[in-house]
Parts: sequence; C-alpha cells; structure tokens
Amino acid sequence: QVHLVESGGGLVQPGGSLRLSCTASGSIQSINTMGWYRQAPGEEHELVATSTSGDIATYADSVKGRSTISRDNAKNTVYLQMNSLKPEDTALYYCYLRSGTTVYWGQGTQVTVSS
Repeated sequence: QVHLVESGGGLVQPGGSLRLSCTASGSIQSINTMGWYRQAPGEEHELVATSTSGDIATYADSVKGRSTISRDNAKNTVYLQMNSLKPEDTALYYCYLRSGTTVYWGQGTQVTVSS
C-alpha cells in the first residue's frame, strides 16, 4: 500500500505563487509517475502536471509556462511550483502516484486564489 500526503495549499492573491508538495510512503516501485490533478467546484477533474521517474514532465495548457513540476526520488516527493496564479486556478489539488496499473491518491490540498 502507498500513502500520499500533500501540503502547501492556501490562500494567495492573484499573481502570487505557491509550492505544493506531496510525499509518498509505503511500498513504492522505483518506476512510477507522480503528478497533480485539480478539481474546481462544479468542474471536471483536470490533469495539471505529471512527472515520470525518468524526469519527463508534462503540463496542462492551462498552467504551462506558469508551473513547474519536479521530484526528489530519494524522498519520494513531488513538487508543483505555481506562479502567476489566477482566480481560475482555485481548486482542490490532488497528488497521485501511478505504478504499473495501480493509482494511489492523496487527500487533496485546497488552493484559493482571491484578492
């Protein structure tokens, strides 16, 4: 079993920055993908960014150029640095880890962008 714990969410003004962190513990395979989804009220889940264990990163168009995903494999931790935040970035951000066909989820961390 794998357990994911997110941190770093909060309230930030438009144009501000936040850094989300997600640490995995448990039976973690070395080859995996970690990343972030988000869900705003009344909206579908959106895949925000992913990072493979080989450091290949992908981004949603909505955050490309404003966000950077990175990971520390030694710490089983993935980070999402978000800059130039907009009110439409307000959502519950979920971390996930995919290993083979199994996907594990964190509980989510709320990001609210508002003045």
